[in-house]
Amino acid sequence: MDSAEFSERKTGQLVRLPGGKADVAWAFVPNDLPPSWDWPTDLWPMLVEARARLARLDGIGRHLPNPEILLRPLQLREAQLSSQLEGTITDPQKQVLFQADPRYPTSVSDPVNAYREVFNYGRALRLKLEGSLPLSKRLIRELHSVLMDGVRGYQETPGEFRTIQVQIGHPARFVPPPPEYLSPLLDDLERYLNTADGVDPLVRAFIAHYQFEAIHPFRDGNGRVGRLLLAITIAEWCGLSSQWLYMSAFFERRKKEYMDLLLSVSTHGTWDKWIEFCLEGVVTQAKDTERRCERLLGLHREFRERLRGGSVRLSAIVDGLFDAPVVTVTNVKSAFRVTYPTARADLDKLEGLGILKPLPNTPVITYYCDPIFEVINADFADDEDPTAQS
Repeated sequence: MDSAEFSERKTGQLVRLPGGKADVAWAFVPNDLPPSWDWPTDLWPMLVEARARLARLDGIGRHLPNPEILLRPLQLREAQLSSQLEGTITDPQKQVLFQADPRYPTSVSDPVNAYREVFNYGRALRLKLEGSLPLSKRLIRELHSVLMDGVRGYQETPGEFRTIQVQIGHPARFVPPPPEYLSPLLDDLERYLNTADGVDPLVRAFIAHYQFEAIHPFRDGNGRVGRLLLAITIAEWCGLSSQWLYMSAFFERRKKEYMDLLLSVSTHGTWDKWIEFCLEGVVTQAKDTERRCERLLGLHREFRERLRGGSVRLSAIVDGLFDAPVVTVTNVKSAFRVTYPTARADLDKLEGLGILKPLPNTPVITYYCDPIFEVINADFADDEDPTAQS
């Protein structure tokens, strides 16, 4: 890390590290929150648009009898894209198969590591939704513990804050605070997470996200935990009915800009540019997610229409596809306590209705719902916004 890059407007202090190479001679210790920063009036229109888009997105799911038909596909996409930001890429269909029968890798080189990492991220996303832990250091440790459960880096004390110096990049592009600074920094972050400071909650969430990444409290997994915490704070602070907004797709698409702006806040105090970038991301991701939700709802209605006159069990199987769009005969047999031939007949019927397709080269008879995967994996970045004129 080049100390000369840090201007007088830097948002923290440089501290010298003893010994080591030139690129790790200095570490950065961020200032306590809230930042010394005045809200620029020219960002008001973007904030208003971002909040309006977020409210519109929340409205889609708020009155659904079963919002999980939208949430689970969105969570699957977020888990894959957040992991992809860290270089972990998995096949979506094989990922869902893994989720039906999760297992631990047997070595560092075991390909199962990648699937386990994405699976763990999905579990961590639901930790706050299904639990009662407040925004706290304990929650942050629990997120990390779930995230690192049994995967590469699990030796790096999952759920425990680091006790060694770390660096980002080789050579180091950024060197986070020495471990002896972590306790007061994390105490301050926890206080900020639980104390409104008059800043709009959406803006506050991105300030907290920067702070977490600058502190870098774990030996590994900081980026993913930071994005988990971001989804949680946006949902809670903005009063959403659930975690409807995930930012990893936007950060992945503009990864270099994302990393550069995080660093620029530290070196030059460019809060304006960072918040502008994040608000643009909220608008982009809210539009994207709204389109994705509308298409998922359309598929659900279409599938129900095809099933008109069918059994309650078939309807339940179809609803389950929005949770996991890959299903085996054994899954259906166990879930509904029917015979193997009955389960096979149900899935064959759904294949005949064009809802399922056989998944080749699998050890057990497996079907997948291709239309749901198409919605999960679609790139709406360049699509015309269907709500622009409404």
